Amino acid sequence: MPAAVPPPAAPTEIVAPATESYTEIVVTGRGLAQVAGDAAYDVVTIDRARLNSTASGRLEDVLRDVAGFQQYRRSDARSAHPTSQGATLRGLGGNASSRALIVLDGVPQIDPFGGWATFTAFDPSRLGEIRVTRGGGSGIYGPGALAGTIEIDSAGPEQLRPATASFAYGSRNAIDADASLSSTAGAGFATVSANYQRGDGFIPIVASQRGPIDQPAAYRQGSVNARAIFPVSGETELQANMLLMRDERNRGVPGTENATTGADASLRLVGRGRWGFEALTYLQLRKFNSGFASANAGRTAATQTLDQFNVPATGAGGRIELRPPLGGNLELRLGADARYTEGETEEYFTYVAGAPTRQREAGGRTTTAGAFADLSWPLDDRLILTGGGRIDRWWITDGRLRERTLATGGFVTNTDYADRSGTETTARGGIAWRPARHWHARAAAYLGWRLPTLNELYRPFRAGADATAANPALRPERLKGVDAGIDWTPFANTKVSGTIFHNVLDQAIGNITLGAGPGTFPGVGFVAAGGVYRQRGNLDAIRSNGAEFEAHVTDGQWRLSASYAYVDARVRGEGLSAALDGLRPAQTPRHQLSATLGREELWGLSASATLRYVAGQYEDDQNSRTDKSATTLDLTAGIPIGHNLSIEARAENVTNARIEATVASDGTIERATPRTLWLGIRFGA
Repeated sequence: MPAAVPPPAAPTEIVAPATESYTEIVVTGRGLAQVAGDAAYDVVTIDRARLNSTASGRLEDVLRDVAGFQQYRRSDARSAHPTSQGATLRGLGGNASSRALIVLDGVPQIDPFGGWATFTAFDPSRLGEIRVTRGGGSGIYGPGALAGTIEIDSAGPEQLRPATASFAYGSRNAIDADASLSSTAGAGFATVSANYQRGDGFIPIVASQRGPIDQPAAYRQGSVNARAIFPVSGETELQANMLLMRDERNRGVPGTENATTGADASLRLVGRGRWGFEALTYLQLRKFNSGFASANAGRTAATQTLDQFNVPATGAGGRIELRPPLGGNLELRLGADARYTEGETEEYFTYVAGAPTRQREAGGRTTTAGAFADLSWPLDDRLILTGGGRIDRWWITDGRLRERTLATGGFVTNTDYADRSGTETTARGGIAWRPARHWHARAAAYLGWRLPTLNELYRPFRAGADATAANPALRPERLKGVDAGIDWTPFANTKVSGTIFHNVLDQAIGNITLGAGPGTFPGVGFVAAGGVYRQRGNLDAIRSNGAEFEAHVTDGQWRLSASYAYVDARVRGEGLSAALDGLRPAQTPRHQLSATLGREELWGLSASATLRYVAGQYEDDQNSRTDKSATTLDLTAGIPIGHNLSIEARAENVTNARIEATVASDGTIERATPRTLWLGIRFGA
């Protein structure tokens, strides 16, 4: 659950066997320690206990504890379309691409082609801690942190047991299983883990609107992760990570199956000596396919509209950071990073009598390279100043669109887009002040930027009968913002925080409504009656003002966590987007509330309850359709039954509240997770 930012955890010491003389060797599996200047920013920490105590067992659900966190849809990765699972904060929504930068052990986790997050690759049982920094400009991890940065750390040797396994059976014939083995190897450490989930799924369309074509949205997902940490010297360690994953889903209508396959590998060298340093390199491979269909008015028939049969993508990059010893309390971070992505979409479209008549291939490449500097300066034990900046160079190259008629093989469109490049400079700075023993005040200002994804530039998409065209001329998004907050810690076990913020996202990429079906439109083909035609475009800006409040209390084994976010976000539009001026960004609620009460080791039992509320939000850019507000209650309980063995019970959305995830242009409503019950067993040696 969100908690006060702790000091870096003390690493477990793994000591070489005794000899006449030896050097103590310590491995942690983490990056370099946090710096004093982080106190100036709005940071929330989610600990391992909370990561492993959610009713759903899914990372995106844990992140909803953080005030202001949201995805484009309210569905989780069991029923949502993968392309809708971008992450953002502070009301900077209106687009399914992530406007928050997500990193796992320093490696960017945004999909190389699409900009969404593959949440099925994150098994919470593998993770040790999450730090969420709200506010842009966290340039030490690279560009893209417009709304904030979500830093995920894998669990370290002191957090993992030698062997664990769990198996749970749930509603709708669902299975949730994972297992791990961890061991020291000399002075090093290694772990391997696997997880698997499947389910018959629920029918997404609400009961009153279903027709013969509606079916359960089945899913099958799994991953295998291997990690090794071993010392290079007494102060330097090498961390190696590898991940394989597969995610298959059905959207509840014939012809809407989709699948994602991925493989990631990374190496990170961390030195904790007088000159601290990190050197990271990584490779990400992805392959995606998805079908799209349109239902008729009575939902008695579904017509195939698009088949993205092959969307391969590659991401590769590296990062280096150096912390020279300056003396006194100064902490300087210097570094550079680079990221390269390439990908394309191959798809069939313009279906006639159930068969495609055209084929499209579109894609390109993007590259970013930048350098950063960040300085923390504690003037005394009450006042800390911090500031930093970065400069980036970007390139968009090899953009192309090929469309041909299947019957003849002749090209309808054969376009190569001009290469583009540019330079971006960004900065951030802040002050942290402790005026009294229990009070901590902070303020920060920041600039950030994000390059359009290959998906936004080149890939059209469909949601039901609605179709959205890509835009190869999109410009980078740029953010400027300020925030200020107060943290009150009247007791060692209590923290209450409040933050206000003002953000302006210039050139925000949004989906702009340009027409309605029936008709054939550029970039997407035919749009049926009741469907809407949109194109991605740069809005003048999104202005977001708001406030966040959080509280965390522990009393023995009792833990209470609560968060609330208020967001007043508005679009500034001109030109093609002039009609959107003053409206709220799509999928951006005004109010969000989360509260969790938990108890551990109550007569050997554990239990928790999580209450969440999300206000109504507009489905579309024109604010013509509304996803209604929803209040949900989740429950968990654990009962020990023997040495290292326990029974677990979980209940998601126990009241079966209707969580509206999508309202289509014809009024059809799709819901998110209904009541889901789990019963399982867990072993940990």
